[in-house]
Amino acid sequence: MSSADALVRLQDWYASNCDGDWEHSAGVRIESLDNPGWMIRLDTTGTVWEGRTLDRVVVGTSEDNWLHYWADGNSIQAACGPHLLEEALQTVLDQVST
Repeated sequence: MSSADALVRLQDWYASNCDGDWEHSAGVRIESLDNPGWMIRLDTTGTVWEGRTLDRVVVGTSEDNWLHYWADGNSIQAACGPHLLEEALQTVLDQVST
């Protein structure tokens, strides 16, 4: 999949959860990390994924090639190396699509 596909999927997921209320207190966050890397958070409160948990999954262990993702019942999150933003985004979107 291309990065454009990941963005379309993210837009679709976000829009499908906007109901006039959810988007005022929840949403999507993508930010840079100082180690370096990226952090993604999709708020799942008020969605069909609310309450679901997922133990931390670790993929890759090298300095630049690492990806962790997990869900705590209120959100699904991923943290990854500096060149894995697209893969991390696809990974969390795959999870909330199940």
